[in-house]
Amino acid sequence: MVTNPLLIKALQHYWRFTRGLTMGAQGMVLDAQQRVLLVRHGYRPGWHMPGGGVEKNEAIAETLARELQEEAGIELTGTPELFGVYSHFDAFPADHIALFVVREWSQARVPPPNREIAEQRFFAANDLPDDTTIGTQRRLAEVLRGAPRSGKW
Repeated sequence: MVTNPLLIKALQHYWRFTRGLTMGAQGMVLDAQQRVLLVRHGYRPGWHMPGGGVEKNEAIAETLARELQEEAGIELTGTPELFGVYSHFDAFPADHIALFVVREWSQARVPPPNREIAEQRFFAANDLPDDTTIGTQRRLAEVLRGAPRSGKW
């Protein structure tokens, strides 16, 4: 996992010139009380849904399962629902995010804080941390409150 901000920027420039598109998967993990799992990274501000980039020769469903396991110790026990695909051009040109709603899961262990994930917690949708990202807030409104869907993260 790369955590150096300068190296991250250099890699983004490399990817921009070598790839026409980047793709990520994020999971909106909901518990029985409709609380959402959010993570706080060690390398960027705010609270986000867990997820990450699709690797070469990896299906997007595999990406979702891998990232949920790595970041939060979440094991899928059912099929996640693909809710939408969003452009994320403000963060990186040609970037897209597929959002999956995850209602069937288990969590046998909570990984300890590390350089990538500083913290993880479940939050009620009406009691999110102040620094929850705008994209996360928009997706919660779409999924849980039926807000109109946007094509932009």
